[in-house]
Amino acid sequence: MTPRPVPRSLAGEVLPGSPTPLGAHWDGTGTNFALWSAAAQAVDLCLFDADGAEHRFPLEETTHQVWHGRLAGVGPGQRYGYRVHGTYDPLAGLRHNPAKLLVDPYARALSGELELHPALFGYVGDAVDGSARDEQDSAPYVPHGVVVHDNFPWDGDRPLRTSWSDTVIYEVHVKGATMRHPDVPEHLRGTYAGLAHPAFVEHLTTLGVTAVELLPVHHFVSEPHLLRRGLSNYWGYNTLGYFAPHAAYSASGSDGGQVTEFKTMVKELHAAGIEVILDVVYNHTAEGDHTGPTLSFKGIDNPGYYRLDGGNRARYTDYTGCGNTLDVRRPAALGLLMDSLRYWVTEMHVDGFRFDLASALARSMHDVDRLSAFFDVVHQDPVVSNVKLIAEPWDVGPGGYQVGNFPPPWTEWNGRYRDTVREVWAGAHVGVRDLAYRLTGSSDLYRSDGRRPFASINFVTSHDGFPLADLVTYEEKRNEANGEENRDGESHNRNWNSGMEGPSDDPEISALRARQIRNHLVTLLVSTGVPMLTAGDELGRTQQGNNNAYCQDNELSWLDWKSVDEDLLTFVARLVRLRRSAPALRQEAFFEGHEIPGSEVDGSGPTRDLAWFAPGGGQLSTADWFDTGLQTIGMYLDGRGIRHRDEHGRAVVDDSYLIELNAGPEPVTVQLPGPPWADGYQLLVSTEYATGAPPQTTIVAPDAVELPARTVWVMRVLRRP
Repeated sequence: MTPRPVPRSLAGEVLPGSPTPLGAHWDGTGTNFALWSAAAQAVDLCLFDADGAEHRFPLEETTHQVWHGRLAGVGPGQRYGYRVHGTYDPLAGLRHNPAKLLVDPYARALSGELELHPALFGYVGDAVDGSARDEQDSAPYVPHGVVVHDNFPWDGDRPLRTSWSDTVIYEVHVKGATMRHPDVPEHLRGTYAGLAHPAFVEHLTTLGVTAVELLPVHHFVSEPHLLRRGLSNYWGYNTLGYFAPHAAYSASGSDGGQVTEFKTMVKELHAAGIEVILDVVYNHTAEGDHTGPTLSFKGIDNPGYYRLDGGNRARYTDYTGCGNTLDVRRPAALGLLMDSLRYWVTEMHVDGFRFDLASALARSMHDVDRLSAFFDVVHQDPVVSNVKLIAEPWDVGPGGYQVGNFPPPWTEWNGRYRDTVREVWAGAHVGVRDLAYRLTGSSDLYRSDGRRPFASINFVTSHDGFPLADLVTYEEKRNEANGEENRDGESHNRNWNSGMEGPSDDPEISALRARQIRNHLVTLLVSTGVPMLTAGDELGRTQQGNNNAYCQDNELSWLDWKSVDEDLLTFVARLVRLRRSAPALRQEAFFEGHEIPGSEVDGSGPTRDLAWFAPGGGQLSTADWFDTGLQTIGMYLDGRGIRHRDEHGRAVVDDSYLIELNAGPEPVTVQLPGPPWADGYQLLVSTEYATGAPPQTTIVAPDAVELPARTVWVMRVLRRP
């Protein structure tokens, strides 16, 4: 534990430096280091040579609880960490332990893997309540911060600012996207450079998505319980560094090259017209509960960063299910969060954020508070308030399910949408009333506070749960590979296995499953709101029944580019093109049921912007809306009230559409509405067909037609010239 002498060649004396900005910042001749801790009694800056030799420098200057100093001769690539001295009394919430090397919360890059070793833990044996402090040195077993200076040539790149109504999101894992991609060079697979490779970018542009939502890329580590089982955290919801791109996703090394590579990825995706949204985990950290390791925040200022249990300050208030909850009521924690968000927008050029377990951030005391400090600061921030903000509107605490309750300008993952669509296609007798709300932007959730339909991020699947192919193949999860005896993962998935559990060689079951996949996807892509596709659903990807593959960093989780369902890929791209070309399918305002005047040009009579039709041809009655046995519905969208401009800037009136959906197991005779609604219909998409395209141009008269079982038709309204 005795500090090594400092060679003159390494650094000069510690000068006072500046308390701002926090972190390590190189000025051309030296580096300023600044660390906040209100509870520390002393702080040592620790610099590491390439061979791991450590050199300690006491930071003797403090300003407003910030410990700071400047060292000449220290520059980019230097690895560093901190040792913080102070009271070790977990029962009082204090866990200072200078034997533990601590990661700078503001480090721009991290180098080195977390190695499971008893030295990671601040306590001896089972004395987690604080009686005995562990004196083993953790420095050889934890990541180190890296001083970074990156003068990146952005060449005029800016955030894209794609409108919400034009947005189609593709949720994807950086590593899993390209680990098996044959056209991506092997040394780039699974990296930021691999995601930006032309082979993958071409897939995105062919698919037609406008944004990638990246699973966590803040530097993360694996939980001790996974390392003990020989597994790792694949998804990345276990953050250690909120400013550092995850080093393992870098093909450029971990001594700062990951920063340049991340920026290059963003620049290449922007050049292709694709926004970059980050899935961020500000609700908890990788240090876990009172039994977890001391890696950063615990040892710097435990009560300044975390919500502690008021009855036992050795324990943590856990609204996240991950052991701890960051306390954004505290100025330092809130400042860290906001500084991190601004950094990723201004320095890394990302276009938005999806906040994991966002309800945990909104809690003031115990209830989720729409007026919490977090919301106030976000709304007032001129940088963060102007990018895309997506909430996962729930946590695991009491009252944590808050779908529909986040304030403007937030959008939300709409869990109600997911559940309703799954239930409908699983054949549950839930009627069509809730489905109608979901198809038209969920006005019951988002209209009352002035938000618009794009507040609803619509999705059927996500990284968490079954992929779509498994949703129609399994009703029981198969999570044994996770090492938790199949206890983990959701057991109530609101799905149907199409009549047989697991893989089947029966051609009828295979055909039904393929159609059910198309039914889910067409429902998603014709719904008002913002659709989110899960990477691999367009390829037919399976996880073999595992619905919680968070610890499966292997071929079970990675996209399989050798077994692509080409028909399905064509189907999804076709639907995305249709959506992006049809303003009626991506309304910016809620439908009002307003009358749309007839046209003297085509002699049509008045209709409504939105109308719902029963199979018999009449508009749905009150009894129909409350009939839980009704499984067939027609949704009429009149585009004549939507004016937009074509590619030449000319004002045009949008097309109108009729969407007929039959979720029942039997064909249904449907009376298609005639004038003034339509003089005929062109069938554009039918889930009967593998690619969605009818074998020939199909014009349907406004007459009685047979709508096949478990089928969706998307039809363009035809009017006489």
